Amino acid sequence: MKYKIRALSLLVLDILFVNASLILAYFLRLDDIFSNPDYTNFINEIPKLIIIISIVKIGTFIAFRLYNSLWKYAGAYELSRVILASLVSNSFMMGFVFLTRTPIPRSIFIITFFIDCFFISAIRFGYRLFRHFLRGDMLLVKSTKKVMLIGAGDAGAALINEYHMHPELKSTPVAIIDDNQGKQNRKLSGVPIVGTRADIVKVAEDKMIDEIVITIPSALPKTINEIYTICSNTKCRVKILPSLSQLIDETVSVQKIRDVNIEDLLGRDAIKLDNNEIGSLIKNNVVMVTGGGGSIGSELCRQIATFSPKRLIILDNYENNAYDIQNELLANYPKLQLNTIIASIREKGRLDNIFKTFRPDIIFHAAAHKHVPLMEANPTEAIKNNIFGTLNVVECADKYSAKRFVMISTDKAVNPTNIMGATKRVAEMVIQAFAKQSKTEFVAVRFGNVLGSNGSVIPLFKKQIEQGGPVTVTHPEIIRYFMTIPEAVQLVLQAGAMAEGGEIFVLDMGEPVRIYDLARNLIKLSGFEPDVDIKIEFSGLRPGEKLYEELLLAEEGVRATKNNKIYVAQPLHSDMAILMREIDCLKNILLTNSDEVMDYMKVIVPNYKQSS
Repeated sequence: MKYKIRALSLLVLDILFVNASLILAYFLRLDDIFSNPDYTNFINEIPKLIIIISIVKIGTFIAFRLYNSLWKYAGAYELSRVILASLVSNSFMMGFVFLTRTPIPRSIFIITFFIDCFFISAIRFGYRLFRHFLRGDMLLVKSTKKVMLIGAGDAGAALINEYHMHPELKSTPVAIIDDNQGKQNRKLSGVPIVGTRADIVKVAEDKMIDEIVITIPSALPKTINEIYTICSNTKCRVKILPSLSQLIDETVSVQKIRDVNIEDLLGRDAIKLDNNEIGSLIKNNVVMVTGGGGSIGSELCRQIATFSPKRLIILDNYENNAYDIQNELLANYPKLQLNTIIASIREKGRLDNIFKTFRPDIIFHAAAHKHVPLMEANPTEAIKNNIFGTLNVVECADKYSAKRFVMISTDKAVNPTNIMGATKRVAEMVIQAFAKQSKTEFVAVRFGNVLGSNGSVIPLFKKQIEQGGPVTVTHPEIIRYFMTIPEAVQLVLQAGAMAEGGEIFVLDMGEPVRIYDLARNLIKLSGFEPDVDIKIEFSGLRPGEKLYEELLLAEEGVRATKNNKIYVAQPLHSDMAILMREIDCLKNILLTNSDEVMDYMKVIVPNYKQSS
C-alpha cells in the first residue's frame, strides 16, 4: 500500500512539473509573453497543451517504468531512463505540433526536454538524498569501515555506486588503486585514485584502510595472485569481486563480494573447450563412470549430464558418495536416465554382468586407490585395485565393444617412487597394450593434484587451521602441480573427445606451487598470521613421497594438440603377450608370497625406485 501511495504521489508531482516545464519554456522562449499581442495565439493553446502533455508524458513515463523503480536506490540507470523518457515524450509532442499545425514554436519542446530532465530527476534523487539526511547517512560516522578498491574500471564504479546506495553496510570507499598511469590523481565516482599496486601498503597505512576489495573481474589469476600477495602485507581484510566467468549474469553488486579463496590464487586462465566435440562424444551414448562417487568421478558425472547422454551409469563401491551424487543429478537433471550401481572393479563376474546389461559406449575409469602413504602401508591393495581392477574393466570394455575408454592417471606414474604411482603406470601400460589390438579406443589422461579432492593437502590444512594448528608441511622445498577439479574434468572430457586410441594425454598443469607457500596463503586467507597465530611445522617426507612430481618419462616427449592445455605423450608400446605374462606372475606372487610383490613390480616397471 505504501508503495502505491508513493507511486501515485510521484505521478501527481510529475503532472505538475511537466506542465510547469511548459510554462517555464514559454517564458524562456518568448519575451514579454503576456504583453505582446503577437503571442495571443500561443497563450490560447496552453490549456489544450496542458491536457495533451499530461496524457502523453505521463503515459510515456509509465511505459518507461519510472514508477516501478526503488528510488531510494536511484543511480545512473534510473537517470538514463528519465532522460530517455523525456526525450521520447518531447519528440512526440514536437511531432504532434507539426502535424496538427498548432500555433506554437516547436523549439519550446527542446527547452522543455532539458527542464523535464532536471525536474523529474530532481524529484527522485531529492527523495533519495532526503532519506539519507533523515537517517544521518550524509555524514561519515566513526563506525564506518574504510574500503580501498583495487581497479578503477566499470566494476569499481558500479561497486562504489552500490556502496553509496547501501549505507546500512557502513562501508565507505575512500581510495582506489589502479596500475593505469593515465588514471592517477583523478576520481572515479567521487573516490580518488591514489596510486598503483606498488602503493597498496602505504595507502592502506596512511588512510587507515579496514578492507581491500579486488574489483578486476577480467584479471588473470596470475594478476590476482600478485595483488593478493601485496595486500597480505597489510593488516586489512582482503575480499574479491568474482571473475567474469563466475559473475553469471555479469552484474556487479556488493552481495557478490566474497572472501578470497585458494582457487583464486592457484587458478589459471580460462580453458577453451570444443563443446561440439565433447557433445559428439557424450550425446546419445551410454556413459559409465567408475569411481563415480569420488572427487573426480562425481565432477565427471556432473559435466557429462550437461551433454545429454542416453544413459549415465555411476559405478562405485562406496554407497554414501554414490548416493549423494545420484540425488544431486536427479534434482538438477530430472530427465536424465541414471543408474547407480554399487560394485567393486575387483569382481570380474559382477563387472561382466553389468557390461552385458547396460552395454556402455563410453567408459571413464576414475576408480583407484590413490593415497600414497596408505598404499605404501598396504601395497597389495593398491595392486589389486589399480592393476587388476583396471584390467577387469578394460577386458569388459573390449569384450562388449565399447567405443572409447578413458582412464584417469596421475603424474605419480612417471618415474614412480611409490607403489600407487607404480600401479598406475602398469595400468597405463595395459591401456596402451589393449589399444593396439582392440576396436575400443583406449586412452589415459595424466595430471597432477586437484584442489579440494578427498584426502588432498588443502582440506587437511584447513582442518589443521580450524584446530588452531600446527599446519604440517613435509618439507620446505616440496612442490606440486595443482588444478581445480572442474578444470581437470573439462580437460579429461576434451582429451577423451580427441582420442584416437593408445594415447597418454598430459594436461598442462601450469606453474608448480611450493606447498609451504600454499600453507601460508591458506593461513592468511583464514584470517590468521603464519607462525604467529598458526605455526607451520615440517614433518619430513613420507614413505613414497618425492620433492617434485613429473608429468613425462624422459623417453616419452610430447606433441601438441589443437587445445593448448593438452599434450600427447609419445607412445611407449607394451607387448600384450609379455605384459599379460608379467601380470599373471604378479597375481601368482600376490597369492603365494606377497613379500616378493614389491620386487616384482620393479620388473614390470623398471624405473620404479622405492624411496628409502
